[in-house]
Amino acid sequence: MTPAYAEEAPAGTAETGAATGTDTHAAPAAGEVHTETGVPAEHHGGGVFPPFDSTTYASQLLWLAITFVVFFVLMQKVITPRIGGILEQRHNRISQDLDEAGRLKAEADADVAAYEAELAAARAKSNSIGTAARDAAKLKAEADRKAVEASLAEKLKAAEGRIADIKAKAFADVGSIAEETATAVVEQLIGTTATAEVAAAVADIKKGA
Repeated sequence: MTPAYAEEAPAGTAETGAATGTDTHAAPAAGEVHTETGVPAEHHGGGVFPPFDSTTYASQLLWLAITFVVFFVLMQKVITPRIGGILEQRHNRISQDLDEAGRLKAEADADVAAYEAELAAARAKSNSIGTAARDAAKLKAEADRKAVEASLAEKLKAAEGRIADIKAKAFADVGSIAEETATAVVEQLIGTTATAEVAAAVADIKKGA
């Protein structure tokens, strides 16, 4: 027997059941309902869903206000500060990362500028070294050319001297050969020698030459 049924059942019925030894769980009287929850049908408000029951609006509004206040206080005191702290921490971290990136970029720009300056200095030095090497090569080539020309001039002068000697000797030999040849021809022609006359004629020819 459910509590609701026990409350509604008349006391005499219980006593009669106990006296007669009948079962107290007998069928209820007409108009009475024995449900599983033990609540009579008239206590369900005619089958209306509890949140839509007008008799519970006041309690629902009260609990709604309490829940809203608790949730608002929880948001203001706990959730919002934590979210704000997380956002502030991330903002600070992003700012630090941006500052670090700016510092690294500045260092990289300084390194690039130093590298370009060193490269320009190296190029200028290599150009000066090349220019100096070309000038030295030109000077050396000029000195070698002058030395070769001087050597050739000396050799040419010596050759001209030897040629003059050979020419003079050749002329001397030609005179003696001419005298001998002319003497031999005259002797063959007239049968006598004319050495003095032939020598004089050859000498005249040399002077004319």
